[in-house]
Amino acid sequence: MTRDKSICLEDIEAARNRIAQTVHRTRTEQSAHLSDTTGVPVHLKLEHHQRTGSFKLRGATNAVLKLSDAQRVRGVVGVSTGNHGRGLAYAARQNGVRCIICMSELVPQNKIDGIEAQGAEVRIIGRSQDDAQVEVDRLVADGMTMIPPFDHPDIIAGQGTIGLELAEDLPDLTTALVQVSGGGLISGVAAALKARNPNVKVIGVSMERGAAMYQCQKAGKPIIVPELTTLADSLGGGIGLDNVFTFGMTRDLVDDIVLVSEVEIAEAIRQAYWQENQVIEGSGSVGIAALLSGKVKPDGPTALLLSGGNIDMSLHHRIICGENVDVGVVVRD
Repeated sequence: MTRDKSICLEDIEAARNRIAQTVHRTRTEQSAHLSDTTGVPVHLKLEHHQRTGSFKLRGATNAVLKLSDAQRVRGVVGVSTGNHGRGLAYAARQNGVRCIICMSELVPQNKIDGIEAQGAEVRIIGRSQDDAQVEVDRLVADGMTMIPPFDHPDIIAGQGTIGLELAEDLPDLTTALVQVSGGGLISGVAAALKARNPNVKVIGVSMERGAAMYQCQKAGKPIIVPELTTLADSLGGGIGLDNVFTFGMTRDLVDDIVLVSEVEIAEAIRQAYWQENQVIEGSGSVGIAALLSGKVKPDGPTALLLSGGNIDMSLHHRIICGENVDVGVVVRD
């Protein structure tokens, strides 16, 4: 399999024009608290205010709008830890396309409910994205079109539109902290930012439990990384052994990847609520966690991406009331 393919600025700019009627341009606001804490201007990109609650709508919309008429008739299928499925379900419904989302048993019920509310069919298969992918492959063999969550040029270009907005909103930006899972988001954002300003540092942030891209970069190639239960559940899942785009783009464009603990993620969720008046899930808080823990020490204007906002509210309540929740020991009904 040929690897290390990439996308360019023109792909991202075309995606922005294509998705403009569906996707909001989300606000970028300065955080007084984080700016005081770090001693540099820190700005929050409020992508959890996006329709469907996360950045995933951008890539999913771009991919659905590029389907052929024949593909639209047969429908789309995807594997998801939650937010990609919700974005794909929304984009498909907006365009009259049938959608099936395959998920593992580790996905929280509120994210399953959110996808079904968008009109998609959800199928729960096994305990990992790889298990769910088996069902996706079967449906593709029957004629449906797979729209993957990250390793696809249309997905990467759609997510990269965030980078264009950051570059325009913050022309003096020196550092961007971007959550990293399969790499579609950080690949697109880094491609856009570095095309506009090659000196911008792009730092990926993931959780300590099951950080697939981090482990793959350490190994120098895509490897199998076990999925573990985490507050940052949307960052779970592997990158695929046959990864074509995001492994190479992350290697070439991302300056560093840091990992944060479950306690640090919980504290970041609390800080987002009490200091920023923002309700975000664990995956959306990892950039805040990296700053508060001192694992990233920026030396100039910095941007954090807050996405997504699809957290179970009973879990959120426990966290903001001071509990360092370990979801690894929570028994689900």
